[in-house]
Amino acid sequence: MRVLLVDDREHLLLFRDSDLGLAPVRHWWITPGGGVEAGESDRAAAVRELAEETGVVVAEGDLVGPLATRTVVHGYSDVVTTQDEAFWFVRVPAFDVDTSGHTALERLTMTEHRWWSRDELAAAAEEVWPAELLELWAAALDATGDRGRRHPVWDLGNVEESTVAV
Repeated sequence: MRVLLVDDREHLLLFRDSDLGLAPVRHWWITPGGGVEAGESDRAAAVRELAEETGVVVAEGDLVGPLATRTVVHGYSDVVTTQDEAFWFVRVPAFDVDTSGHTALERLTMTEHRWWSRDELAAAAEEVWPAELLELWAAALDATGDRGRRHPVWDLGNVEESTVAV
C-alpha cells in the first residue's frame, strides 16, 4: 500500500530509499507506505504508515482511492519480494515531516525526504517508483475534483522495480 501525500502548496512527499548491499549504493524515490498487517484494511494501513513514516495523522475517510493497483517484484541485493500494492491519495496542510516512527531498517535505507512539485518530479534525475507517479498524481486530482463520482481503479499490472535483475 502506497500513499500520494500532497500538501496545500501542491507538493508531493517522497522518501529517498536505497539498497545498501550494492557498491556503489543505489538510490530511488518512493511514496510513503508499506505492508498491510494481518486483519488490517488497506485504508487502515495507509493511515498507520503515514503516522509512522511522516508523523501526520489522517482519517481513513480522508483517503481517496484506491487510484491504482499493481503487483510489484522488488529485487534487492539481499532479498526478492513480491507485493500487491494499492495507491491512495490524501491532501494535508503543509507540515514538517517527523521520521521518529521509522523502523530501524527505514532509518538505514530511507536516507532523506523531500517535497516535490510536479515540475521537479518531471525533471528528476534519480529513479522514482512507480514510474507512473506523475500520471497517478493527475488521476488523484481528477478524482478529488469530482468526489461524487466513482472513478475506475487503474490496473498498473505486473511490474519489476529492482536494484538487481530478478
